[in-house]
Amino acid sequence: MRRLTGLPTRFAIAISTACLLAACSDRPVPADRDQSPVASTLVALVGGTLIDGTGGAPVNDAVVLIDGDRIQCAGSSSDCGVADSARLIDVSGRWITPGIVDAHVHYDQTAWGDGRPDALDVRSLYPFEAVEFRQRTMPERYFRAYLCSGVTATFDVGGFPWTWTLRERVRGDTFAPHVAVAGPFISHVSPPKWVLPAERRVIELNDEESGRAGVRYLAANHTDAVKVWFLKPSAEMREQLDARLYAVGDEARTYGVQMLVHATTLREAKVALRAGARVLVHSVQDEAVDEEFIGLLTDPAREVIYMPTLVVRSGYVKMYESVLTGEPPPEVDDPNRCVDQDTLAKIAQSAESGQFGRFDRERLDAYADRAAKAYELMVGNLMAVHEAGATIAMGTDAGNPLTVTGPSIHAEMEAMQAAGMPAMDVIAAATLNGARAMQRESEIGTVEAGKIADLLVLGADPSQDVANFRQLEAVVRGGRFHTQVSLQRPERGVD
Repeated sequence: MRRLTGLPTRFAIAISTACLLAACSDRPVPADRDQSPVASTLVALVGGTLIDGTGGAPVNDAVVLIDGDRIQCAGSSSDCGVADSARLIDVSGRWITPGIVDAHVHYDQTAWGDGRPDALDVRSLYPFEAVEFRQRTMPERYFRAYLCSGVTATFDVGGFPWTWTLRERVRGDTFAPHVAVAGPFISHVSPPKWVLPAERRVIELNDEESGRAGVRYLAANHTDAVKVWFLKPSAEMREQLDARLYAVGDEARTYGVQMLVHATTLREAKVALRAGARVLVHSVQDEAVDEEFIGLLTDPAREVIYMPTLVVRSGYVKMYESVLTGEPPPEVDDPNRCVDQDTLAKIAQSAESGQFGRFDRERLDAYADRAAKAYELMVGNLMAVHEAGATIAMGTDAGNPLTVTGPSIHAEMEAMQAAGMPAMDVIAAATLNGARAMQRESEIGTVEAGKIADLLVLGADPSQDVANFRQLEAVVRGGRFHTQVSLQRPERGVD
């Protein structure tokens, strides 16, 4: 076994060596380029501090051995001997973590109003059918933005049927994150502006049988989940809609598909849990959670995952404020230059979209006030379920207005920490628990032997402050080493 001495002291030298090993490039390859694995070569990341995502204490002077696309060993230098044939990458003074899992994204949305005409109807400028064509045919800019931000796995929890094709599109592609997809929502609400002549995001939940039929359709497409958009119904419709949700849950169990539910009110969240929801993709935000809810959420037999999704609504407030005032929205929080130029240009266009706005100052202030009150409740509820031992996963709802693909993870993780979650618990929520939500925890989510080699190299300690995920220096995806700089957006042009 090789002794770990005489290693390069400059990380730049180590990165250069890594690029030789793993075919780093300045730009992602096209989707149709050969993505066959590089020759199986044992590579060792040595000298860093390992935070493996399991919840265990950080390991100093760690070794992570990678063979092809898999982790062979991860731990202390005494636990993981390095063969003489291994090629070394010195990450001394750095931290190694699992890749981030964003367990709530929407690839068919654009992070601006053109992807949500129900929120800001700019279809006269950007026809919705053309917007969706571009979303379907040009997802590579989002793949790059995710990796650029340290996100190595994503869960699309609802969208047009074409989103299912992304799973095969990224298979074996080390320039893209893993993708799981839920496909069209099932809901009693179907915004007409979401409907295209031959495509729709929503399977209408008109009665119990339509819900069951929707599940059968989703299952026939090998969906990764059944997603129900279960909004607060009118009092006279509650019992009917409860019965429809129970029917969906029953049919999902029959077909062995997990059910995700968007239920932001306490009553509906309880109904969702009783109906068999495995993931609640949003916080309860209308009132404080109670013992009954916590009991349902933490019941070991249910294995439920709670996703707070704290900051997404703030993006709507920023967009509407810009539309109303004609002032550009705040600069996108993109510390590592990951967001594509087209998205940034669209967001900036908010200031020129006053004719499309639906808010006057009074209505906007009322909306912002509701959002602020909901946020306070969400933060309190997050800590209540965390202290009760609930399983919590991180999701951003990326694709919604001003919740940009990739770097929106920073605001979400930092908000979870600011709410009171310890940094190590936020890391688990953004890695292992996200993989659990995707039902991929046997392959991803932690840095452990046998798992896919998806990991990050950071320049500062995230166990002290999750804001240090901004200090991203390298991304390993499926054993392929990318410098963060190589993943940044081009200086000019549209990706």
